[in-house]
Amino acid sequence: MLWDVLPTGQQPGGAPFNVAVHLRQLGLPADLISRVGDDELGTELLAFIESKHLRLDYVQRGHTHLTGVVKANVDDAHEVTYKIVQPVAWDYIHYDAALEALVQQADVFVFGSLAARQAGTRETLYRLLEHARFKVFDVNLRPPHYTKEVVRYLLEKADMVKLNHHELAELMAWFSAETDEATALQWLADRFGLQAVCLTKGADGALLWANDQLYSAPGVPVAVTDTIGSGDSFLAALLKGLLTGQEPGEALRFACATGALVATHAGATPTFQETDVHALLAAQPV
Repeated sequence: MLWDVLPTGQQPGGAPFNVAVHLRQLGLPADLISRVGDDELGTELLAFIESKHLRLDYVQRGHTHLTGVVKANVDDAHEVTYKIVQPVAWDYIHYDAALEALVQQADVFVFGSLAARQAGTRETLYRLLEHARFKVFDVNLRPPHYTKEVVRYLLEKADMVKLNHHELAELMAWFSAETDEATALQWLADRFGLQAVCLTKGADGALLWANDQLYSAPGVPVAVTDTIGSGDSFLAALLKGLLTGQEPGEALRFACATGALVATHAGATPTFQETDVHALLAAQPV
């Protein structure tokens, strides 16, 4: 959980935080595990969390490291790049019994590779993974903040993986495996014992390998403001669909529309309702 510093100003962000906000907006209860500094930016982030109707119970506050900041370059609206400051407060999330109980009770535990860049939070994450019922790994590779060994470990612990086409190509190069998208998703599922693997392709839609079959959904054309948080809202919408019993292909289509809707706004967590997503889908040609 951090501040994205944009040319237009700073906005709250951080992939798991964005997913939690969007899950809440889509009507599912979500809690966030993170850490902020005892500084003005931390205070402002906590206030923003409350404004999005998320609890502060599992957001720690530290006195030794500043609240996280990311400098986002949006010169290319379709391919945002990031400079992620370190070390910061969220690198030092402490393990405690309350976090363990929260993860044990949750239907889904969503995590990303950035949380594992420093030993402190990495050790907490590894311990929490042992208590999670269903583990969703949002790969989210941000150079130079990951290693092949750590990503491999997180893949081995996951039940479901979501990644983009750049990340898929990198993983396949690591494992000297098939680069064809559909075959690669099945290969990853078989290699790591995954129940589902989802590939996001921006304007070209998404693929989902689940139930031993491949589902696909086209992109939803929109006027893009920026793509910050688009993939996070996609993941939240996909989880909402799958958790509420939606057919996987329908859940994937709904997720693509949600990501497209968020891309029409500036920043990662614009306010929207599920009806807005359905309206966007209804406007698409059959």
